[in-house]
Amino acid sequence: MKNRIAYIVLIFILAIPSSAQDSLQTVVAETGDGIFSLLRKNEMSPSEYLKPFIQLNSAYITKDNQLIAGKTYKLPKKTDALKKAQLTRYAIFGKDYEVVDSISNRLSGTVCYLISGHGGPDPGAIAKYGDVVVSEDEYAYDVTLRLARELIANGAEVHIIIQDENDGIRNARALELDTDEKLLNQEEIPLNQVERLEQRTKKVNELYRKNIGKYQRLLVTHVDSRTKGKNIDVFFYHHEKSKNGLNLAKSIHETFEKKYRQFQPNRTYTGTFSERSNLYLVKKTLPAMAYIEIGNIKNKKDQKRIFDPENRQALAKWIFEGIVLDYETATIKNAK
Repeated sequence: MKNRIAYIVLIFILAIPSSAQDSLQTVVAETGDGIFSLLRKNEMSPSEYLKPFIQLNSAYITKDNQLIAGKTYKLPKKTDALKKAQLTRYAIFGKDYEVVDSISNRLSGTVCYLISGHGGPDPGAIAKYGDVVVSEDEYAYDVTLRLARELIANGAEVHIIIQDENDGIRNARALELDTDEKLLNQEEIPLNQVERLEQRTKKVNELYRKNIGKYQRLLVTHVDSRTKGKNIDVFFYHHEKSKNGLNLAKSIHETFEKKYRQFQPNRTYTGTFSERSNLYLVKKTLPAMAYIEIGNIKNKKDQKRIFDPENRQALAKWIFEGIVLDYETATIKNAK
């Protein structure tokens, strides 16, 4: 009997350290803290710990993902070294976003080519944000990276044709202008416009020929430049003879209409999708494609959409959802 009691006591004592290890560390949010800054303060990569943090603290996170000053938040357990080594990291997305969690296999077997407009020696359209000179190519590239990350997380094979190895996804409003973008194989981008377009077209078409038989789509992202007074909604072009290109542009457009009804019910979405086969990339590239203009960089209203990092993330997310709609629709048609 004494031995049995001793055994029970021993089990209880051994259980105490285990229970203590299972407890989660907590931290009080200070004024000005966001989820990213709170995680960084505690030496946790937002790309790795954002999702588990939100899951642990959903009751105390506002609808726009803000923290409440003075509230106590639980911190996720730090991943052990073995698990960290197995995580998929993409340096191109930058330190805060390099870890990409697998969300689903919805796009497994698909191939997406992403081109952000201009780049290298050509910054595209120029505007001012306060006293800072900003350029089209930086914002198109940021949206493109965010879109690439969404696609990869859902199983797509993604080729980012224009790359900047030290930019990554950025959460600033004024994105610093530089000219060090290169083709994905580190080939220098020519200054001559025709040579530049030929170079990226050649790369896309080479990759396309290697993936014949798969669902392949090309997304080209630009920021428009018009007079300051011209406010525009996101609009899309496709090749006049490409049925798949039409369906892709239509699916993304339909997604934007749906999102506008959901998030801006008092405003009519006026974006369009139309044929525009005289554009070099529309005319010369082989995959079905959508050419996307995300706004007028010189218009104050459009600048809110382009300069706000949360809005750039929303743009990428909506384009991604449009691609999913197109793929699932095409899959259903092919199955019949």
